[in-house]
Amino acid sequence: MAKAVATIPAIGGEVGLNRYMTEIKKFPILSQEEEYMLAKRFEEHGDREAAQKLVTSHLRLVAKIAMGYRGYGLPVAELISEGNIGLMQGVKKFEADRGFRLATYAMWWIRASIQEYILRSWSLVKMGTTAAQKKLFFNLRKMKARLNAFEDGDLKPEDVEQIAGDLGVTEEEVISMNRRMAMGGDTSLNVPMRGDEEGSSQWQDWLVDEEPLHDQTIAEEQEADVRREMLMEAMGELNEREQHILTERKLTDDPQTLEELSQVYGVSRERIRQIEVRAFEKVQKAMMRIAEDRKLLPAS
Repeated sequence: MAKAVATIPAIGGEVGLNRYMTEIKKFPILSQEEEYMLAKRFEEHGDREAAQKLVTSHLRLVAKIAMGYRGYGLPVAELISEGNIGLMQGVKKFEADRGFRLATYAMWWIRASIQEYILRSWSLVKMGTTAAQKKLFFNLRKMKARLNAFEDGDLKPEDVEQIAGDLGVTEEEVISMNRRMAMGGDTSLNVPMRGDEEGSSQWQDWLVDEEPLHDQTIAEEQEADVRREMLMEAMGELNEREQHILTERKLTDDPQTLEELSQVYGVSRERIRQIEVRAFEKVQKAMMRIAEDRKLLPAS
């Protein structure tokens, strides 16, 4: 008799979020050896049961990542569903012999799937959002928190300049996005969640647990290592002056000013700014190419 294949629990309907979160905790976390063998079975033989085990063992990771996007006013159940789609895409593309754990690889797909869903669903950003605007959209809250810039109304000029410089966008884009997101408003933590059919959960019930998942901790450490490696490889495409200027402006805890670097190289501040922008764009393009070569990016 064929062995039953575990399926992903339903989130909506009679199950609800509470029961879903309980159900996914029942799936075992795989060891590295178990994960490798299952991935090879699926890769080489199309073993559906192996793929299902890979997916179900990472459902908690999806839920954890989805909780981090709860501030965009969309039902957590829907975010998790989209993240699960990204997880399944990641499993299909995963190549165990590349040396990464599945969690490290799948995080790229999970986040991409959730972010695309948010951008499709959020009425304020439905119109032709560029790559730069997407980056700004998903980083603005974090940047404002770092600068303690949560007062109502427009950002302070110095905060706008800091955010624009750090994210590589124009100050006008920062001001515009901040206003658009402020119009959208934040969801109250006491509002009942639309994704919970039982009607008993509120947003505050689903605040992110400060204790990280073991899989997520490993994945984030490996992802950071991958990003550092990619950055170093991309930096190798710059000449010595570009490397120095970009490092001093973007990659140090105490960045030098345009004026200080202009004195070092005997050129104008504007020229230093142009070199910085050009070097930053070259590194971004190089990292995208490296990520695509390593099959770390979802297909567009």
